[in-house]
Amino acid sequence: MMIKIDIPGYGLAHLEHLVLDFNGTLSADGTILPGVKEQLKELEKVLELHVVTADTYGRASLELKDLKCTLHVVSGVGLDLQKEEYVRSLGPERVVAIGNGNNDQRMLKLSGISIAVTGIEGCALNALLSAKIHVNHIHDALDLLINPKRLEATLRYW
Repeated sequence: MMIKIDIPGYGLAHLEHLVLDFNGTLSADGTILPGVKEQLKELEKVLELHVVTADTYGRASLELKDLKCTLHVVSGVGLDLQKEEYVRSLGPERVVAIGNGNNDQRMLKLSGISIAVTGIEGCALNALLSAKIHVNHIHDALDLLINPKRLEATLRYW
């Protein structure tokens, strides 16, 4: 399972893992956004899905139960460091990460490809500055992966 794309001036990307934040990225107020599960079901055919979250509302497990994904809940201090370490353990060059919060900034910066999502909860400036791509909604971010030529068009240098 992999998305392989050659991005002119950027290089060859072999993406195997999709690492997602939950709150504010996939969900609002702890409930997964409409249509997101359908997109993730399509992507689970080509990428290993991982949700790394502080699970503020305690609903991530219930909301994700129909998906083939690994749920990793971070807690305590250093949430950003815990998320970064999770991405590092997967091999950052093989990871595409999507997030919106301050605690996502390190995983976004480390990942081979990263997407900051504004969405209903907004996007922390540090997340935005750490990502390679910014989109307004999670549907847009997931569509970039469903249609990888869009990644090429966005990231190419020429």
